[in-house]
Amino acid sequence: MTSKTAVVIGLGSIGLRHARVLRELGLQIATVSRRDGGDHRSIETAVTQVRPDYAVVATETARHADDLQALARAGFRGSVLVEKPLFAKPAPAPNYPFAHISVGYNLRFHPVMTALAERLREREVITVTAYVGQDIRDWRPGRDHRATASATADAGGGVLRDLSHELDYLLWLFGPWHRVAALGGASGARDIDVDDHLDLLLDMQRARSVHVHMDYLDREGIRRLRINLDSDTIEADLVGSRLTVNGKATDIASERDQSYRDMHVAAMRGTSPVCSLPEALGVMHLIDASERALHSESWISP
Repeated sequence: MTSKTAVVIGLGSIGLRHARVLRELGLQIATVSRRDGGDHRSIETAVTQVRPDYAVVATETARHADDLQALARAGFRGSVLVEKPLFAKPAPAPNYPFAHISVGYNLRFHPVMTALAERLREREVITVTAYVGQDIRDWRPGRDHRATASATADAGGGVLRDLSHELDYLLWLFGPWHRVAALGGASGARDIDVDDHLDLLLDMQRARSVHVHMDYLDREGIRRLRINLDSDTIEADLVGSRLTVNGKATDIASERDQSYRDMHVAAMRGTSPVCSLPEALGVMHLIDASERALHSESWISP
């Protein structure tokens, strides 16, 4: 790790978490927030006064593109990590002047995912089922869930974007994708107007049958990936930090912030398996195709 000073842009719950993790890694931190509580009110002021070598963009998804441009205009030339998803809508990325740009899909660094990726190496996969669900009312205790960015279309909310970790790790492990179909939408059960549940069926290069379920409804809170190979059935439980092979479970130690620490170290260096800019754009294209499949009630190809 070579970075010594970082600027964290956006002080919502995820921005505060990034700032804390980076301090624990030994970096000097400056924060930018349009609201009270930040060290600076503008990106330009922070870059000029602090001269950081690492930047984290943790604002609302709809602001990411503008904030990246502001960093570039301010003369920042270090490494950047942008919270997921990269943008609210798919768009060609400008030729940014940064040393590296990565996107915050930290589940690539979860120890269970690391163990799973190693087990899948060079093996034929038959079926994949990914399930992620958590009641949106439990995400940010003390806040009205209806007023959060997750519940607001203009801010880039909805399950496809909020829970796009699943799309990223599926592309990372099994991609690219060949076609996608979708069912779901806004149920109204949580009094929000964004899609709160969605099911995708994907045909991918390494797995011809991939089912993805994501929702804002599940009262238990689950994030699991179940895979059938020719001679094994493997389940990765990312909440329980457990890998089960043919019914035999192995607990894998995973401290709450470990995946974030490992991701930041890789992002500062620009090294694998951190999500790259082209990979993050690939996730955006799959999000867009999934929405088109949902609205057209048909299969969509790249």
